[in-house]
Amino acid sequence: MVALDGNCELGRAALGNKAYGINLMRGLRLPVPPAFCLTTDVCAQFLAGESQALDQVWPEALAKLRWLERETSRTYGRGPRPLLVSVRSGAAQSMPGMLDTVLDLGIDDTVHHALAHEATPKFADDTRARFHDMYQRIVLAGTGSVVVPDDPYAQLRAAIEAVFRSWNSPRAVTYRDHHRLGDSGGTAVIVQAMVFGNLGRTSGTGVLFTRNPTTGADEPFGEWLAGGQGEDVVSGTFDCAPISALREEQPALFAELMAHAESLERLAGDVQDIEFTVEEGRLWLLQTRIAKRSAQAAVRLALRMRDQGLIDDTEVLRRVGPEQIRMLLKPALQPEIRLAATLLAKGLPASPGVVSGKAYSDVDAAIDAADDGEDVILVRPFTSPDDVQAMLSARGVVTEVGGATSHAAVVSREIGRPAVVGCGAGVAAAIEGKSITVDGAEGEVREGVLPLVVWSEEDSPDLRELADIARRVSPLRAHHAGDYPVLPNDSDVAVRDALTAGHTDVVSASPLITMLTAQRMAKTAPKAFTS
Repeated sequence: MVALDGNCELGRAALGNKAYGINLMRGLRLPVPPAFCLTTDVCAQFLAGESQALDQVWPEALAKLRWLERETSRTYGRGPRPLLVSVRSGAAQSMPGMLDTVLDLGIDDTVHHALAHEATPKFADDTRARFHDMYQRIVLAGTGSVVVPDDPYAQLRAAIEAVFRSWNSPRAVTYRDHHRLGDSGGTAVIVQAMVFGNLGRTSGTGVLFTRNPTTGADEPFGEWLAGGQGEDVVSGTFDCAPISALREEQPALFAELMAHAESLERLAGDVQDIEFTVEEGRLWLLQTRIAKRSAQAAVRLALRMRDQGLIDDTEVLRRVGPEQIRMLLKPALQPEIRLAATLLAKGLPASPGVVSGKAYSDVDAAIDAADDGEDVILVRPFTSPDDVQAMLSARGVVTEVGGATSHAAVVSREIGRPAVVGCGAGVAAAIEGKSITVDGAEGEVREGVLPLVVWSEEDSPDLRELADIARRVSPLRAHHAGDYPVLPNDSDVAVRDALTAGHTDVVSASPLITMLTAQRMAKTAPKAFTS
């Protein structure tokens, strides 16, 4: 149990990714609500069935809660200036949206009245309604109870237990299996003072990427939801405005946000994904982490940061893996073929790539169809963490609502599924059962299975530049032709055999993939600040 005051010396494995970032930002004296952390060790003991694990640390949790009260000049569970808290998950390896979070803990009738008196009755009603909905869905789900306890300390303890248990939820297990993360470690739990984007006219919530995680463009990217709170943006259940809307509404605050974001990017040497809240014109940073990105963005961002002197050649190759190159080399859609096909839906380009298949809106039906070998496109009003298995089974994703930082967009980019989000109400029903083609770069859904054109590493200036770097750094140089041994394929086995045989140059049908595979096998040490 540690206070995240900027002085905590525990590493990411103990604190988890989220708490590590909070502690870092607090140490930089950035505007971050105070928080404390139950470490991953406590979670491991709890999940191992050690019933006393939480009992043993509970007195310290209460002491840290008193510390939060002093830091905020508010009181938990009572007025006249009540403190509400969030209970948030934070694994050492980032698992966006897979683990649970509960907001607005500490509210009962007395606190409700105090919030109404301090702010407005509308704010108090909205905050309590949000709390009840989230608590019932996450903490009471499957317990048979429909009653949210009034005792704020009972609320807090049950929420912590629920977040710990979410480590073994089906969606989290599926996610870890897909990424080969393993089940050890568990999640830390962060208890943090609430700030409120639903408080007034100049309040809201948003997500900022310091550079575009979809295209790799060297520009800020994100979304803003005036009047929103916490999970509203990342849940994908709201249509949000682009981050430029915040710049227009509150230019000085936007400039402050960008200054902090640029500092964090320089410190990390990588693109940052920052969640923030604006409370009546005051900026609060809630989280910073290394941004998930598409394969296209991974290549462009690595090359751009190298050009800017932020990373070296070896780090460029560490940030781009063979699987990302394979994604980029998938067949593409020619413009004349695309424009000739009927446009069924238009939305935001959330994850690039082109795929075709049959549209399924039911999650179970989509999984069953994919298991039977059918090409599936998952079409949903919005996706939630519970849909992750269907997203992994599908070739592409389409949603009716949500923006480019929603759950559907972030997860699709990470797992390499082309995605179009925010296509409008009724789209899922309209295209259910149809054969469609999803163009994640154009943000389009077109009718039919459209023919694609195959292209190579030589067709892309970015990939040619990356290959030049790889030939200087990789322990195995690969060429399209030459008087060298010929690799039968670009598999791990073939590359390992070439390295074992002492070859330094080979001929390969996929030179860049071969060199990146060889570089990965060299086990280049990662930088200290990674997600």
